[in-house]
Amino acid sequence: MSMGAYDEAEHERRERKASTVDTEFEDERTEYRGRVEYEGEDSTEQLLDQFKQIQSE
Repeated sequence: MSMGAYDEAEHERRERKASTVDTEFEDERTEYRGRVEYEGEDSTEQLLDQFKQIQSE
């Protein structure tokens, strides 16, 4: 078989592999520990108003 020749068996094998879903993994949230700092002086109400405005656009 020359380079670039179409291999139907390989194509089908890749199709089967791509169409399956891997469900053998842990579906748990990762817990992160640390600190988050925000810069800005907007109040919570101002930030919520801005969020609602962005959602309505």
